Amino acid sequence: MIEIGPLRVSTLYLFREQSYPGRCIVALNEHETEFFHLPQEKQDLYMRDVAQTAAAIEKAFRPDKINYGAFGDTMPHVHFHIVPKYSGGHAWGRMFDMNPAENRQLTDDEYREMIDKIRRAL
Repeated sequence: MIEIGPLRVSTLYLFREQSYPGRCIVALNEHETEFFHLPQEKQDLYMRDVAQTAAAIEKAFRPDKINYGAFGDTMPHVHFHIVPKYSGGHAWGRMFDMNPAENRQLTDDEYREMIDKIRRAL
């Protein structure tokens, strides 16, 4: 992951694998394994971070739909995958692939351009 920047109670990262252009992760700053373990105020602030990220991705990339994933089997830390989906694109009509076989990596310049686009939309 590449750090984009801090939010209210979390940090926004660009996922290096970009089969879903604009895919990000919103990771809670403090270590906690379950969302419901957070006090209500922190839950609210974290979900505002998730919503702000999704709105920025929509503005920056104009996906047809945004998928959200909150897993933790292999990374026991509160984090949401924000995954833009595009009609006719990778995994359209089904759940996004956590680690797509094609493993689309970008150049450093392409990552910087994508991060700048997200920062401007935040």
